[in-house]
Amino acid sequence: MKKQLGDQHNAVSKEPIQSLWSGYGELFRVYTDNPALPSLIVKAIDLPKVAPKHHPKGWNTELSNQRKLKSYQVEFHWYQHYVARMPIGWAPRCLAAESHGSHYELLLEDLKLVECARVVKTPSNQEIETALRWLAQFHAFWLGTETTGLWQQGTYWHLATRPDEWQAMTSSRYKSAAERIDDILNDCRYQTLVHGDAKLANFCFNETGTQVSAVDFQYVGGGVGVKDVALFLCTVLDFDDPQLSIDSHVETYFEALQAALARYQPNVDASDVCHEWRKLLGLAWADYQRFLLGWSPVHVRVNAFTNKLTLEALDDFLL
Repeated sequence: MKKQLGDQHNAVSKEPIQSLWSGYGELFRVYTDNPALPSLIVKAIDLPKVAPKHHPKGWNTELSNQRKLKSYQVEFHWYQHYVARMPIGWAPRCLAAESHGSHYELLLEDLKLVECARVVKTPSNQEIETALRWLAQFHAFWLGTETTGLWQQGTYWHLATRPDEWQAMTSSRYKSAAERIDDILNDCRYQTLVHGDAKLANFCFNETGTQVSAVDFQYVGGGVGVKDVALFLCTVLDFDDPQLSIDSHVETYFEALQAALARYQPNVDASDVCHEWRKLLGLAWADYQRFLLGWSPVHVRVNAFTNKLTLEALDDFLL
């Protein structure tokens, strides 16, 4: 740590936060003796040469291993070259980044120091809306950005990296329409950077739920913003609620997107972006459902509500 941050920082102790997926490394908090930086987060990544033997869903193939290896390299590049370009507070600042062979190490801002490190399992409506506004600002800020060093197509479920899951699907409209869904989403003239894994657990809130930062950028890359919206809503909705509706959440996102585009992309027709992406929300959701139906068809995110929403989208596009 001294090498990256200088002699004024001495590590006093460290505490583990969690192991990374399939034993690819660990995340831990380091406490220092410097009051200017009393703690920081270290993400230490050791990339294996062969696929791990265990996977919770059985997908321990060489392709899945290569996808995971690339995801850590993408995140490393993201923190090195992209994070500092965003407004402060949207994500942890990168304090240092080093790599040696298959070992990567990121030293990141500890969100506890800015009182924005609270992870929630059952979100309030305030927290849902705050995260949707974060997504809207993120998508507006990066609209039209080249994906240099990132995934050309963001998200962990896009079709090109999931042929095994597609093959495992039973015959269905989702399976037969998979390529067309992918093409339509990729052909939209308004592409941005998507977070790529915008689940609730990757958002850290302040105590009141009015501010949020995002973490875990392993699948950041190109795409339409509603891909993130679909995944996020899948992780916060109560699918057992007979009165469930996403309308107010969708309006929150698009109202925030319209305002953020006016701020960050004044030369872009904000209304047209919103119009195009609004049409694609159901299809983006169907794209995610396609992945789930191959990966884990009994997943809680595959249900009557998502079936109805996504099949209506397939009808709209004659798929």
